[in-house]
Amino acid sequence: MAGNSVTGGGRPPLFATEKPARMAAYAYRLFASTIFAGVLLIWLYRATHVPPRSSSARRWAWLWLSAAELWFGFYWLLTLSVRWSPVYRRAFPDRLSQSYKEEQLPGVDIFVCTADPTLEPPMLVISTVLSVMAYDYPPEKLNIYLSDDAGSVVTFYALNEASEFANHWIPFCKKYKVEPRSPAAYFAKMTTPPDDTSDPDEWCTLKEMHDDLIGRVNSVVNSGKIPEVPEGIRGFSQWNEKTTSGDHPSIVQIRVSSVISNSPIIMNVDCDMYSNNSGSIRDALCFFLDKEQGQDIGFVQYPQNFENVVHNDIYGNPINTVNELDHPCLDGWGGMCYYGTGCFHRREALCGRIYSQDYEEDWTRVVRKTEDVDELEGMAKSLATCTYEYNSLWGIEKGVRYGCPLEDVITGLQIQCRGWRSVYYNPARKGFLGMAPTSLLESLKCGDTAAEWWNAQRMWLLRRISSYLLAAIDTIRRMLGISESGFALTAKVSDVQALERYKKGLMDDGVWILHHDVRDYCYSCIAQP
Repeated sequence: MAGNSVTGGGRPPLFATEKPARMAAYAYRLFASTIFAGVLLIWLYRATHVPPRSSSARRWAWLWLSAAELWFGFYWLLTLSVRWSPVYRRAFPDRLSQSYKEEQLPGVDIFVCTADPTLEPPMLVISTVLSVMAYDYPPEKLNIYLSDDAGSVVTFYALNEASEFANHWIPFCKKYKVEPRSPAAYFAKMTTPPDDTSDPDEWCTLKEMHDDLIGRVNSVVNSGKIPEVPEGIRGFSQWNEKTTSGDHPSIVQIRVSSVISNSPIIMNVDCDMYSNNSGSIRDALCFFLDKEQGQDIGFVQYPQNFENVVHNDIYGNPINTVNELDHPCLDGWGGMCYYGTGCFHRREALCGRIYSQDYEEDWTRVVRKTEDVDELEGMAKSLATCTYEYNSLWGIEKGVRYGCPLEDVITGLQIQCRGWRSVYYNPARKGFLGMAPTSLLESLKCGDTAAEWWNAQRMWLLRRISSYLLAAIDTIRRMLGISESGFALTAKVSDVQALERYKKGLMDDGVWILHHDVRDYCYSCIAQP
């Protein structure tokens, strides 16, 4: 790969932008040109073989086929233009340490988002929280927020229990440089003390503490009742018998953090995407803090990767082709999308600032400190209320855009329209791992097997004739004002038998569920006026 190196004021660059080798680029362009030539020949054939008007059926068939081929050609041109010039990013965290002292590094506000304690179990949530708490970063500059859209007291209880475990887990991680730093993921892979552990008893004690934590939390999840309110924890008083997932106290939002920590960098991650790389923050900061190339970077997006995908996955869950090919190509145009998780934002960009060349970030700014906890709590609650947003720009030009299921993508596009660039960073060690509910040549190049490619094609076919078709119909109904958009969570817990079938490569079609989903959808279409 060919890379660029920009040096300003004798300071080495904190990241490099590399292009693929020339031979690989020429080979792809030759391949793309042959496909385009084939498309042009098909268009030429259609234009020179128009059926006579006397044959109505043939003429209609010709019209529909021509329209489909014109659309395919247009789609191919768009794809070709995007894929013409991919770029790959490389960060230099060692240079970051040489250029900036620890006290000069910016604070980072991390938001972990969850929405349903049933589909997203509390143990899953707190494992992700613990993984980001254990980042290789000055702890006084880390601020972790859990945004629970379900307002679950069970999740709050689990978080409180995890805070005690964190006092032992985080020092252990930093002492032995543990990876990954999600306790659930770590102990699932390490069933016995590793060889580099100087004190095996310490490892065993920590493992027992984690098992006890799982037992206590799962017991509360199953019973739905908090056994005893811990002394000194006032938060439990916010719940009563009238509290539901649809009617609960306000959740933590971006603007709330402005009166608590107000860090220049905001990172958000879904509760099922734990941190797999303790150096991800420093890697991301290489892009923001580069004096020559980082002034206009609005956000750094990490790819989505999954840990529970088996070899030759039958459901087409791996997105290696997208991560290794499509996203670097989007990055080449400065237009990498924001996907709602695993993303580091510049606070000013996310809160609506328009980029200008004379803008200079104050990375060491801090929020006004207050000793009055009640005053701070009152300000935070005021900012969190829904009424605060009335007649304001929040949800329109500030923060995450409201009003559509793809609010994250729309938010990213708005940031780019204000003059900010986005960066896609895909390190060798994946930054985040989650749970999962082209061409053969491209798939093989990206590390897929032929069987994985074939399974992906099968799933594309199923999606096109089922979910995509229903989604298109639903979009038309929504545009006509017949229905409203909604958001559905995928379950993060698996049936044991279904998991075994998945590992064996047997498809669990869920016929009963599919039958009732389609029936209910059709009924809703008929029932609504």
